[in-house]
Amino acid sequence: MAKKTITVEQVGSPLRRADIQRRTLIGLGLNKMNRKRTLEDTPAVRGMINKIPHLVRIVDEA
Repeated sequence: MAKKTITVEQVGSPLRRADIQRRTLIGLGLNKMNRKRTLEDTPAVRGMINKIPHLVRIVDEA
């Protein structure tokens, strides 16, 4: 059985944001605008995305 993946793109700048939000972006593998990462769709990753919805967007769910 194939694992589910989710692709996220950074759409907001971490400048003038709380340190925890910057660290969450780094944890997702994002650190520059318009970067995309394909990650395994787990509750931990979903929780990180839900903490910073103003900085990332979900591009694709497979």
